[in-house]
Amino acid sequence: MKQTSFFAEAPSPIIAPDDVSAVTPKTPPSYIRDHRARLRERFLSGGAEALPDYELLELVLFRAIPRQDVKPLARQLLEEFGDYNAVLTAAPSRLLAVPGVGQAVVTELKIVEAAAARLARARVRNQHVVSSWEALLDYCHTVMAHRDTEQFHILFLNRKNVLIMDEAQARGTVDHVPVYPREVIKRALELNASALILVHNHPSGDPTPSEADIRVTREIEVAAQTLGIALHDHLIIGRCCELSFRSEGLL
Repeated sequence: MKQTSFFAEAPSPIIAPDDVSAVTPKTPPSYIRDHRARLRERFLSGGAEALPDYELLELVLFRAIPRQDVKPLARQLLEEFGDYNAVLTAAPSRLLAVPGVGQAVVTELKIVEAAAARLARARVRNQHVVSSWEALLDYCHTVMAHRDTEQFHILFLNRKNVLIMDEAQARGTVDHVPVYPREVIKRALELNASALILVHNHPSGDPTPSEADIRVTREIEVAAQTLGIALHDHLIIGRCCELSFRSEGLL
């Protein structure tokens, strides 16, 4: 894969100033400029709700591809990955496999993904978990629902059930992630956490727990109880929904 340098010292000019116009990139055709202007105006006046997914994706692609019609690429990305969130969270290698996608497009998509994750995290960080439960679920879905591989996160809470830390404890394959109860409890003690919420995703989209999920959760619960640490819940995040061990009577 060809690497593109984004920051480099500008080389000395090799052409005379009068010749610069000969190599300056052409401005986009008027129909592209007009389309972009109308799309930006609709977004600013009506917000994201005024635009379908492919047009919202176009706005992101404008910066990466400044002089081309990006509507076909926006539609192609949605067809390839399924929806807007899946495009943003797709692995760079998979994005680069789509014709027309280069490093500039990947960079813009990953900037938007990072911004969305930080905004969602800000809504739950230092907040009481019970009173911000829906925001917590939104955050978990934003960060994990469209991942291609399993991830295991631990939400560490203090004595007031306020979220003090969210850490990705492990990453695995498409259907398995290694989890070690000893490491979970060790980290809880390091952070002086009084309670935990376990979260992991199922890339298949189905949040139904496996026997291994249930067994490991029970092992963590027993180890935590021994040290006076509460396990409030274990959430499995699917594509469109989540499963709570507490709600299902598994805790």
